[in-house]
Amino acid sequence: MAGNLTYQQAGVDTRRAAALVGDIKGHVKRTQKQRKLLGAFGLFAACYDLSDYAQPVIVTGCDGVGTKLELLLEHDLLEVAGKDLVAMSVNDILTTGGDPLLFLDYIGIAALDENKINRVIGGMADYLEACNCILAGGETAEMPGIVPAGILELSGFCIGCAEKKDLIDPTTISIGDILIGYRSDSIHANGWSLVRRALKEMEPALVSHDELLSWLQPTRLYDDVVHDLRKSGVKPKAMAHITGGGLPENLERLFANMGADLEIPEWNLPGIQKLLEQVDPQDRFHTFNMGIGWVAIVRETDVQSALQAGPGGVIIGKMVAEEGVRVKVS
Repeated sequence: MAGNLTYQQAGVDTRRAAALVGDIKGHVKRTQKQRKLLGAFGLFAACYDLSDYAQPVIVTGCDGVGTKLELLLEHDLLEVAGKDLVAMSVNDILTTGGDPLLFLDYIGIAALDENKINRVIGGMADYLEACNCILAGGETAEMPGIVPAGILELSGFCIGCAEKKDLIDPTTISIGDILIGYRSDSIHANGWSLVRRALKEMEPALVSHDELLSWLQPTRLYDDVVHDLRKSGVKPKAMAHITGGGLPENLERLFANMGADLEIPEWNLPGIQKLLEQVDPQDRFHTFNMGIGWVAIVRETDVQSALQAGPGGVIIGKMVAEEGVRVKVS
């Protein structure tokens, strides 16, 4: 005997999902003001014409929002989640000297919620529009019984391209090169498992609502810094996006047989000292960005131009013969 079960009865509504693709076309359109897809949005794969590049090299990256997402959902900051998702991958692309061209997202949800998904994608589109990167497509997966109700799973994927001659080459770093640090806008999207643990152990009234919101501000996009460096003619020897592992681990991967002594400004994020008091004095440098979310390593002759890139950087140290990265707060 034929059954009567439908996919919708199983918790998945493909018709609503198809309608959602049409709903987000406005967000997609505003990410295609300067760059355009080759072909229509919404097909099974996205195409981009690389013929403007003489010797194109594809660069790729993927990331998520991590456990910060729990607090973003709790405080109804869905647009911030979308911005974080973009920044975490786009910033990694920028470290190579490449241009972020295409971004794709994965959203897993228990049951389709058009409002939540539109808000996340709206935040994504804000950042993608700002860095001239196309929202090329993605996947929204209804996962009843797998993804808990009220939860979102988020992953982001970025595809970029660079001229071969413009690729950043960290093997050119030498002793005496200068490290320029650029401020972060918040804790960004790393270290939140430690933040959440610390919040549970702190007195509830110790951290104000406004202070917590300042910690939850979006990860900063550093396309402005990279754009200004290019405009000034500065080609850094290396650039680092300061994520999990903090300054030591994200910088040490760039060089071998040498190191850096860093002195960074005090982190002025509202209320952050209350958090740092709960954290091991050394572990904080290996977990948080400590107020510096991006580092460019440049020749001494390029320092003044590099200091003017973006809202402006600060000299935080120089390359030395002793291996490892040592950080202290000025």
